Amino acid sequence: QVQLVESGGGLVQAGGSLRLSCAASGRTFSEYNMGWFRQAPGKEREFVATISWNRRNTYYADSVKGRFTISRDNARNTVYLQMNSLKPEDTAVYYCAAPGRPFRSLASEKYDFWGQGTQVTVSS
Repeated sequence: QVQLVESGGGLVQAGGSLRLSCAASGRTFSEYNMGWFRQAPGKEREFVATISWNRRNTYYADSVKGRFTISRDNARNTVYLQMNSLKPEDTAVYYCAAPGRPFRSLASEKYDFWGQGTQVTVSS
């Protein structure tokens, strides 16, 4: 059973930083791509960032490019999202996501497992 547990959310002023963590368990973490998504109140869930299983490739939503950095520590079964220069429009519940199949291309990835989410609130 795949389990994803996010942490690190909170309240921060605009321009500040937060680092989200997602601890994964239940299978060989290093074989799977990982992703971060977010959902703001009244909006649909949207893609934020993804990282390949071997850490060679990352992709970001245009809205966070240059401000957010996704990384992973395969020895700790953990994926991170470093968020800098935060804006009020970054306010959302942030979700960690994992696919059902290993060693896939990021371009065609689909996510089957989700964490419970962690709230990020950016005040102006």
